[in-house]
Parts: sequence; C-alpha cells; structure tokens
Amino acid sequence: QVQLVESGGGLVQAGGSLRLSCAASGGTFSRYAMGWFRQGPGQEREFIAAISWITSRTYYADSVKGRVTISRDNAKITVFLQMNSLKPEDTAVYYCAARVAVSGLSSFANDYEYWGQGTQVTVSS
Repeated sequence: QVQLVESGGGLVQAGGSLRLSCAASGGTFSRYAMGWFRQGPGQEREFIAAISWITSRTYYADSVKGRVTISRDNAKITVFLQMNSLKPEDTAVYYCAARVAVSGLSSFANDYEYWGQGTQVTVSS
C-alpha cells in the first residue's frame, strides 16, 4: 500500500522560504511520477510541480515557476518542494501525490492515484 506523508509546513512571513517533504513508502517508486498540489480556502486543488522519479525531469506551473523547486532523494524515497519568496496568496494546504508513470508528468489531479494527508502552509503579510 502506497503511503505518502508530507511535512515541513508552518507559518512564515511573506518573502520567506519553506521546504516541504513527502516521504513515500509501499511502492516501486522508480516507476512513479510525483507531484505537489495545493488547495486554498474555497479554492480548487491547484497543480504546483511534478517530477519523474527515474528521469528527474520536472514540470512547473507557470504561476510558481522561478519560486519553487521540486527534487527527490532516491535513498530516502522522499520528494521535496522548496518554496522561496512566499506570498500570502501561497497560503494553502499542500499535498503530495503519486502516479504510475515512468516519465510522463501531469498537472491534472485526477491523473494521480495516491495522495498524502496534506500539510498547512500559512504566509503572513
């Protein structure tokens, strides 16, 4: 059973940085693509970034490009989301997701089979 556990969220001032982690277990992740999404209050779930586990190819939403970096650590089976220059509008619950896809990356939440429980990020002005 695939499990994804996010951590690293919290309260940060505008302009600050956070690094979110997603610890994965229970799957053969070399065949997976991983993604980060967020959902703010009253908003739909929004794609942020994705990474192929085996190729390390990345894909970013235009809205965050240049401010976030997705990466993975094979040994720890962990995916990271480094977020810089945070803004109040970045406040949301951030979710890690996984899909079986060796190299294909997707920005559509429905393409992902597995989800973490989410971690809250709050950016104060």
